[in-house]
Parts: sequence; C-alpha cells; structure tokens
Amino acid sequence: MQIVTSKDNPQIKNAVKLKKSAKHRKQSGCFIAEGARVCVDAVLSGAEIVTLFVTESARKKNPEAYESISGCAQNVCLVTPELFSVISDTQNPQGFLCVIKTLDKSSDFDTIKIGGKFLALDNVQDPNNLGTILRSAEAFGVNGVVMSSDCCDVFNPKVVRGSMGAVFRVPVLTVDSLSAWFIDNPQLNTYAAVVDSSAEKVTEICFQEPCAVVVGNEGNGIRPETASSCRHKITIPMNGKAESLNASVAAAILIWEMVK
Repeated sequence: MQIVTSKDNPQIKNAVKLKKSAKHRKQSGCFIAEGARVCVDAVLSGAEIVTLFVTESARKKNPEAYESISGCAQNVCLVTPELFSVISDTQNPQGFLCVIKTLDKSSDFDTIKIGGKFLALDNVQDPNNLGTILRSAEAFGVNGVVMSSDCCDVFNPKVVRGSMGAVFRVPVLTVDSLSAWFIDNPQLNTYAAVVDSSAEKVTEICFQEPCAVVVGNEGNGIRPETASSCRHKITIPMNGKAESLNASVAAAILIWEMVK
C-alpha cells in the first residue's frame, strides 16, 4: 500500500484527468469507477483494476469491499478525505475509487450474424440518461448496445455510476455512423423510435431477430439520415398531453417491448 498525501502526485493527477476528460480516457485506455458497490461490481465482472484509491475510514467501515478490491488491484493508494475529494465526482464520497482498464466487448457483436436483439443510440448526450439506459439494457437482457460516436462517453464517471455496474457487463460498440453500420449489417431488422402518430405502435410489433431499435438525442430525436436507414418507424403510444418521453424512459419501454 502506498500512502499518498499530495495532489501533485502523478497518480492523483491522472485520476483527475480521467474524471474530467473523455480524450484522456480514450488515450490512456483507462477510466474511473467510484463507490464501494460499483468497484466491487468491477472486480466481480473481471475488470482489470489498475489502482484503488481508498480512505482509512472507508477501509475500516467496509472491510469486505476493501479486501475484495485491493486483492485484485495492481496498486493501492491510501489518501486523506480531503485528497479523495479532489479525485471524486460525487458530493458525498464513499472513499472508494478505482482506475480501471477500458473494456472491449466488441467481439460480442458477432452474435448479430445468428440473431440477437440490440439497442442503438443516436447522439444521446446526457450521461445520466446513458447510465440508466445501460442499466435497463442489462436488466431486460438485450444482447448489446450500439452507440454513434457522438454519444456521451460510455466511460464518463456519471455513466459508470448510473449504470450500477452494467457498464462492465453489457456489450457496447461505438460506430462512426449508425446508418453506415446498418448498411454493413443488412441482416438486421431496424426500427427507428419516432414521435409520429402514423408510425407503427411498438405494442403491436413482433420483433424478429436479429434486430435493433434506435433511440435518438434528448432534444432532437433520431437524425433524419439514421431514421431513413431504418426499415421500420415505430412509436410509443401515449394518452396524455406529453409530446415525448425522457430518453432513458423511452429506451426502457422499447427494450421491454423488444425482448418480452
């Protein structure tokens, strides 16, 4: 165990950059996960733990989590609560934070050739939405999530925390263009979720594998070129006066209808 006392320590500086910068996360091949439960989930999911940052009070309060995480970590840094707050992304830090090697589960998308049900995200920007969507994707058992490259970074700390560990287990593939990816995978039955009363109601569709349902940007929905590349337009029927649903809520409903 290494005792770290200065915010100028290279490991502290790296953790801060991983917290703030998607570019640094991509270049370094690492990201951070915060909280005892999320860090233990990372261990149980087989993620590679580069560094565990922990406070003395957190170690004493949750010894089982500490033993589980530290036993798999390449490095363990003991820090003060004040120093932990520098690397933390939460208002009430629990005292556990891990630097983790970026996961690559793109090979899981080979199942497209034989079947599977997938969620596609077109320019989804809110990290809280993305985290919740991944959590729903795991809960309902989709085979994977495909994201356009301009979506929020899947390893954003808020996404990791909001996914409740799903980010470690749900296969995620990032592509430059969903429409181009659909062309490259013509076997997919593709469905664009739109706000249009003339579209097919999602409650009346029998989704045929392999298939992908597209959810769009929080404010603008699915891009026209993405929507036009889909074989079907579908909508969630609503009886109230609301014109649309939150992206994560819509995604949960669409996933449920797709996999039920």
